[in-house]
Amino acid sequence: MSYTKVDSDAVEPIGDGMRFLRDPLDCETVGVTLLEADPGWTGKEHDHAEDGQEEVYVLVDGSATVTVDGEDVELSGGEALRVPAEASRQIHNGDTESTFVLVGAAGE
Repeated sequence: MSYTKVDSDAVEPIGDGMRFLRDPLDCETVGVTLLEADPGWTGKEHDHAEDGQEEVYVLVDGSATVTVDGEDVELSGGEALRVPAEASRQIHNGDTESTFVLVGAAGE
């Protein structure tokens, strides 16, 4: 079989609504996370300077703010944001539930 299919609802959530799909999908070079954030949810501030992983945050539904190197970037449903590995980032969900697809991969 040349593909892997996973029902994200079958993956146990970790850390308040985050479903890490990399291992269940047998991904080799890309990480994929589904985040279903409750109103007012705030993620951990972090960067990926050590592992070189850039990330793309796709806000599928809802509204949120991502703080990147101290600058607040407002997102609405359907918008995407790329964050380079060395930049500090933190997700702050808005007043309603939001759904994100978070994708990360290390550069060369």
